[in-house]
Amino acid sequence: QVHLVESGGGLVQAGGSLRLSCAASGSILSINVMNWYRQAPGKQRELVARITSGGSANYGDSVRGRFTISRDNARKTVYLQMNSLKPEDTAVYYCNVNLLLVSGATGVSWGQGTQVTVSS
Repeated sequence: QVHLVESGGGLVQAGGSLRLSCAASGSILSINVMNWYRQAPGKQRELVARITSGGSANYGDSVRGRFTISRDNARKTVYLQMNSLKPEDTAVYYCNVNLLLVSGATGVSWGQGTQVTVSS
């Protein structure tokens, strides 16, 4: 069993900042890629940022330059620092990890989602 626990969402004014965290636990041997996705009402889920086990990061066009993804491999945690937030960043944010279990199986796990609301 793998559990992802997200935290850090909330309500913030435009121009403000939030930091999301997602901690993984369970029978995990290693974690490969860690991702943040978001889904706004009436829209498809979109990839916000991704980071490899080696620390290489990629960002969606709409957040590049404002958001920073990072990870702490020892804590099995991925972070998303969100600065200069805009109302269009309002969405439920989900973490997603690609991992190798102690059993030798590989898998993909999703967090429960955390709401981010940016007021204008």
